[in-house]
Amino acid sequence: MEKISLEFTHNESVARIILNDGKGNVLDSVMMKDLHNVFAELKNNNNIKLITFEGAGKHFSFGASVPEHTKSEAGKMLDSFHKLFYELIDMSIPTMAKISGQCLGGGMELALICNFLFADKTAKLGQPEIILGVFPPPASLLLPLKIGWARAEELLITGKTITAEEAKALGLLNDVFDDRETMESKLNEWIEKNIVPKSSSSLQYSVRAARVRFNKVVKKSLPKLEQMYLTGLMETDDANEGINAFCEKRSPEWKNR
Repeated sequence: MEKISLEFTHNESVARIILNDGKGNVLDSVMMKDLHNVFAELKNNNNIKLITFEGAGKHFSFGASVPEHTKSEAGKMLDSFHKLFYELIDMSIPTMAKISGQCLGGGMELALICNFLFADKTAKLGQPEIILGVFPPPASLLLPLKIGWARAEELLITGKTITAEEAKALGLLNDVFDDRETMESKLNEWIEKNIVPKSSSSLQYSVRAARVRFNKVVKKSLPKLEQMYLTGLMETDDANEGINAFCEKRSPEWKNR
């Protein structure tokens, strides 16, 4: 594995996945391939009661790789990225995001699919895709399911970034801690109390039951949004201009078409 590391804690019952590309933990094709491989491994491990995600360094993740959003690469990128969500749904192992620093775009979408979201006060969360002239398919489904339409639409349509305290007030985070060290300590206690004593197979059924509607919406609608992205959005001038402008480190020049 090139861009993630996997550790087992709590008597081998918790799989700790650390995103690590040496900088902003960008979810590019290499990191996504690593995640697919780890999920395949965990799927066959009956002892796993929880999967946790975190970023190495100061940040959770800057998001998916923008250069891989270009028209020629978008189909391949979305296919691999969305399969991560289907795989997590099919496993139904409880999941937790531990968020520090930037948690944006595809990084926030990975956090959103988790059952539990915790952060420290350095966390900044957002779906800034609209600033590049595109939209986030998974977040367009997951945010309304998690925090309601009105709150979700403000984040999705404006692309604004919010603090951990704001995210908790929206109901997006389970709790916020003063710093990363405190978060790690408190969540170890939380896992020991709330996850470790339970049956792994029963936890999976509990996740499936709690997410009957959630999973149905994602599986039915995410393929449709993927097609909207590829056959609609990416045929517009401005979506391509936004991505190209970012890659070329310049301001976009919108044609409004």
